[in-house]
Order: sequence, then structure tokens, then C-alpha cells
Amino acid sequence: MTLILGIDPGLNTTGYGVIDCAGGKLRLIEAGIVRTRAKAPMESRLAELHAGVSEVLQAHRPERMAIEQLFSHYERVRTAILMGHARGVICLAAAQAGIGVTNYEPTRIKKTLTGNGRAAKPQMQLAVKLQLGLSETPEPHDVADALAIAICSFHLERSPAGTSLSTPSRTIR
Repeated sequence: MTLILGIDPGLNTTGYGVIDCAGGKLRLIEAGIVRTRAKAPMESRLAELHAGVSEVLQAHRPERMAIEQLFSHYERVRTAILMGHARGVICLAAAQAGIGVTNYEPTRIKKTLTGNGRAAKPQMQLAVKLQLGLSETPEPHDVADALAIAICSFHLERSPAGTSLSTPSRTIR
């Protein structure tokens, strides 16, 4: 069994999706969200996020984690800082579990799944539904995004010779 954990990071809501890639076929194992208490102090929220992601890592022991790369428009500096905090504790949880982390830009994920680097959320949800053979589109969008990230990792990291087809933006080991 080859498991990939996809993470759509967020301080309030972090989506996650675990897929099995054995034999080149994709199968959903588990997907969900880790929520933090919005009114809690920052350090408490980060601890909750770390604990939730650590629990998923411990329960499934994936081979690798794929996470959305940090991006932000200049008018959303605060959002970028908060996302950086969330990504930091998520990467820390992976490091503590001995799991490698690969980062993917949102446009790369969308292009890999749909052929369009600017695909809309409904198009991404449909692509995830079709690739995993699901009866319904995954909800909420945080879960669909996390599954898309895991599927992207599967497609970009496999090749017939066992070598990478792409160079991830950054891999932490």
C-alpha cells in the first residue's frame, strides 16, 4: 500500500485527504478537516492544528505528505502570515513523524488535474470525484482541495522507471 496525505492548510480549517496509490490506481482512504477554535489564542490554535495533523499521520502512516505552497497577494499580508504559521506546525508534525513533505503551487495542482491552471473550485471537485471514482463531489472545498493535492503528488511523482517526472518546488526530509 502506498499512501499519500494531501493537506490544504489553513489556520481555521485544514483539509486533509489520504489516498492509496497501490498498483497505479487511486483509492480514497479517508478525508476530513481539522478545525481550530477561532476565538482561542494563536498558540492554542496552532497546538490544536498540530495535534489534529499528528493524529492523522499516526493513524495512517503515509509514505509522504503533499501540501499547498504558500501564496498570497500583497493586499493579504496578514493571511500569508497566518498561513505560514499553520504550514509551519503541519510541516513540524510531518518531520516528527519522519514523513517527507512536497509543496505544490495551486496553479500546478489545478493544471495537473484539469489541464487548466486557473480551474474553478467546482471543476476541481469534479476532477477529484472522477479520479477517485467517488459517487459524489467531495465537500467541503477544503477536503476536495486536499485530495487534489494528494492526486497531484501521485501524478507528478510517479514514472515507469521509478524516477520523478517533475521537480517539486521543495522537498523536506
